[in-house]
Amino acid sequence: MEPFQWKQAAKGPSLFYLSSWMEGEALTAGFTGRDGGFSKAPWQSLNMGLHVNDDSKTVVRNRIAVTEALGWPFESWTCAEQVHGARVHIVSASERGRGRDVREDAILDADALITNEPGTLLASLYADCVPLYFYDPVHRAVGLAHAGWKGTVAQIARHTVEAMTAQYGSHPSELLAAIGPSIEDCCYEVDGPVISKVEPLLKELREGGASMAPNALIADANGRARINLKEINRQIMIKAGILPTCIELSQMCTGCRTDLFFSHRMEQGKTGRMASWIGMGRGEPFS
Repeated sequence: MEPFQWKQAAKGPSLFYLSSWMEGEALTAGFTGRDGGFSKAPWQSLNMGLHVNDDSKTVVRNRIAVTEALGWPFESWTCAEQVHGARVHIVSASERGRGRDVREDAILDADALITNEPGTLLASLYADCVPLYFYDPVHRAVGLAHAGWKGTVAQIARHTVEAMTAQYGSHPSELLAAIGPSIEDCCYEVDGPVISKVEPLLKELREGGASMAPNALIADANGRARINLKEINRQIMIKAGILPTCIELSQMCTGCRTDLFFSHRMEQGKTGRMASWIGMGRGEPFS
């Protein structure tokens, strides 16, 4: 069953809840769709990104609509300036709300955020890259990571697990992880320079015992290949010690489902951004 369950109230933002994590927990986690916002074309309509030349006041209005739909205050929204790297930033209570309404205030140069601070809503932005979610129900800590091909090759998933272990005492075998909607191999073709970076990682994972799905990388006769970043990140999570049964995997492809999501590749870069989110300590358990 698809772990990200779509809910949209009348005229409200399109939200995909990671509902299995939220049942019985004061926790919220999920992914935004493209509908139910206020942006005009080509960002129509629920654009969450301040960096794509959309009107900034409209983007903030979209973000406020999402947080209100979640039952959280807008002041809790906390995000970073993403650079397709693998740096993990530990979000303190004093950093709550950074980046919510202006880019200049965002946490600098971080593609993964972790926190154990209740009332802090972590968020990151996407338009095909892979959203990664982490939850430690034992030590009460959460994390998000943004994994494009560069972040995947740099193993940002592993770095996030290691940071949560070092900072919060998390044990990888006790972590819950999820991989959200993103582009899949059916829509993601890359060239030689990218292949040359991905192949050594696949070799390392296979030599470490990974049972890689056949569609992790499918080469063609023209020196190009289709890559499944979801599967590669899943294997990195397993190598980092997360149990395979504790990893939720979305089956939705942003390239195939431009009716639901923005896709940088399918829309030639002229499009909006979705947001992943996760936070503890507000609202009622999910139902």
